[in-house]
Amino acid sequence: MSVPSTAGSEELEELARFRQQWLEEVRGKKKASLPQDITTSTPAAPSSIQVAHPPPHSPPAHQSSHRRLSYGAPSSPPALKKASTSVAPAPFGPALQRAVEVYKKAVQHEQRAELDDALRLYRTAFRMDNNVDRAYHMVEEEMLRRTAASPSAAPPKTHHRKTSSTAGSIEVLAQGVQNIELDASHVPVAHVRGEGFVTGTLAGLISSWPGNLTFEAEDEQEGAPIEHLPDELLVMVLRLLDHTALERFGRVNRKARVVSLDASIWRPKVQRLLKPPQISDEEVFEALVLRYMTDYRRVYIEHPRVRYDGVYIAVCHYIRNGLGENVWVNHSHLITYYRYLRFLPDGQVLSLLANEELAPAQVIPLLKPTLRTKGFFIGTWYLDGTEVHIDDLLDPGSPETRYSFQMILDLHSRPLGRWNRLNFREYNSVHTGNGEAMPLALKNERPFWFSKVRSYA
Repeated sequence: MSVPSTAGSEELEELARFRQQWLEEVRGKKKASLPQDITTSTPAAPSSIQVAHPPPHSPPAHQSSHRRLSYGAPSSPPALKKASTSVAPAPFGPALQRAVEVYKKAVQHEQRAELDDALRLYRTAFRMDNNVDRAYHMVEEEMLRRTAASPSAAPPKTHHRKTSSTAGSIEVLAQGVQNIELDASHVPVAHVRGEGFVTGTLAGLISSWPGNLTFEAEDEQEGAPIEHLPDELLVMVLRLLDHTALERFGRVNRKARVVSLDASIWRPKVQRLLKPPQISDEEVFEALVLRYMTDYRRVYIEHPRVRYDGVYIAVCHYIRNGLGENVWVNHSHLITYYRYLRFLPDGQVLSLLANEELAPAQVIPLLKPTLRTKGFFIGTWYLDGTEVHIDDLLDPGSPETRYSFQMILDLHSRPLGRWNRLNFREYNSVHTGNGEAMPLALKNERPFWFSKVRSYA
């Protein structure tokens, strides 16, 4: 038990002797180079040299300063070395400079909470150069050093170099915070009733538009008859349109976009949509809208929801081995089948499993609660966040069945459209007598993709 402790103490003594020899060697080199630096420096150099020496009772400062001096060929005190090496870094190439400018704009958008624009610019900058973030930080550090060394800044104390750089950084950060333009959390854009709000990227665009917007005709001689229509009547007409036609009208010009954002247009759509089973019974509609700062259009687009204006279809395939007269030939059959899910506003869901003999164009018009065919089930559903829970899938043609089915699916938006994909998470068979659930294999299952149906809308 005494052998390891003795070996450890010997190692510590040897390490202490080596450290002492190293310190004496560095001090000797420093004393040898000190007279040359004094004769070649300015009159203020001796005082800076004396102050630059760390006190003997601070071993970490000694180690860090001597380590920096030992790497240079002609070693010099820290104060003189800083004055002689303050050289600007090598300039970047034109491509990297452009990438840094794009990255800087992205940072500015992020500071103003314009996250959509910031993300787009970040992606553009990294496509231009993979090391743009490092180059940006190098530029920022160089600017901080120049700001700290400028005459307007407070003169740094030589014996507190870390403190002076920190104070300069705080000064620059404080100045940057003062220069940031703080936009309003929501911008009113509905001039009819004054209750419409828009947030996000669109808010920044609309805030820069003039207040007296009009409908301008393509031909000035013919004029624009819609310009004579009061905004109140125009809003009443827009309430009759669906969201697709409403957004097409908003792309006509700035006036159309501002009118199409009126809260009285989007609020009824959101109120008709966001109610059980789309949201839970405990969730309050007003609290949900406040999450999006009363931007009803944004609630309609971004809040998770199951779509009623179409059907979700999954196209599944698997390969089955076949038999033939020739034993030397292997036969394989590609089997294709379809799964259909149609969600109804009353909480019912229609599920149909069909083979490739029935094409979707033939099945979709028949997918109603009155359908009676093999593979057709009716159940209930509700939405919890982005999880779609389907329970009690039963065959309406045989009410005395012993088993029902339940599904749990994840709701996603990709790549074009909103909330247009459902991924299988669980698929169980439930015994109606004892409620025991048995998981079913999901080997051949594929995600559901949304297909809009005009007759459903």
